[in-house]
Amino acid sequence: MQRRHFIQTGLAAGAGLTLASPAVFAATHRKAGEAKFKLDYAPHFGMFTHHAGEDLVEQLRFMAAQGFRAFEDNEMRQRPVDVQTALGEELARLDMRMGVFVAHTIAWTEPNLARGEAGARDHFLEEIRASVEVAKRVGATWMTVVPGALDPRLEMEYQTANVVETLKRAAAILEPHGLVMVLEPLNPWRDHPGLFLARSPHAYLICKAVDSPACKILFDIYHQQITEGNLIPNIERSWDEIAYFQIGDNPGRNEPGTGEINYRNVFAFIHGKGFDGILGMEHGNATPGRPGEQAVIDAYLAADSF
Repeated sequence: MQRRHFIQTGLAAGAGLTLASPAVFAATHRKAGEAKFKLDYAPHFGMFTHHAGEDLVEQLRFMAAQGFRAFEDNEMRQRPVDVQTALGEELARLDMRMGVFVAHTIAWTEPNLARGEAGARDHFLEEIRASVEVAKRVGATWMTVVPGALDPRLEMEYQTANVVETLKRAAAILEPHGLVMVLEPLNPWRDHPGLFLARSPHAYLICKAVDSPACKILFDIYHQQITEGNLIPNIERSWDEIAYFQIGDNPGRNEPGTGEINYRNVFAFIHGKGFDGILGMEHGNATPGRPGEQAVIDAYLAADSF
């Protein structure tokens, strides 16, 4: 499942939003100390619709009732302002943290940030400014940045310098607000051929060059298993620049336990390092319907039982 598919299905799932009654809220609100998980895994809209229905608020409440303390939504920037505001208020009431949303229009096929042209840079920075306001409405700290397509006619060193310069300017926008853009390397072998950023060492180099608390790495375990493997050593080497994780097993990009990744060991390592951020559940459900949704919850309980 590709990021573009997540965005399309999430928008379809989020066609409507209503605020449920205080009685329903009271019935589903978690009390302090009731959390089931050691780490903060973040589901997304559409993952539990057979249990919670299509209403976005009800989906949040179902997630909270299952012990999830965080939530992410790639397309939050595209939602109407009143919906963003309502979701932010509900997240606050549920004591759930907002994970990432995609901060800008990703150039999947045509180089933009890598080429360093002024027009593309200015458009990107304008979208970052707009995303600051989105983050304020929903209580977000992190936003996803993907530098876009590779320029096949320009040496990688020049492209990297162009990206670093743009991200420095974006960091200057985000720093005063305490916000963080997280750079996501995406695998070139299965889902996203031809993109500028594919490897965690490259993301690490860029973050070191930008040298800002507002520019860190989103380490997507699914993508990096495909691109480079060697997960725990690469997480260790990149640790001081990682601010966010995303999850998906391989092959299939579904819940932990459906593929080759030993998520119990990976989660134990991340927890042992003292990670207190969010791990986004950016994957599909291996089995359809209510049984598949319950299987996702059970998979996280199992993977988190280290």
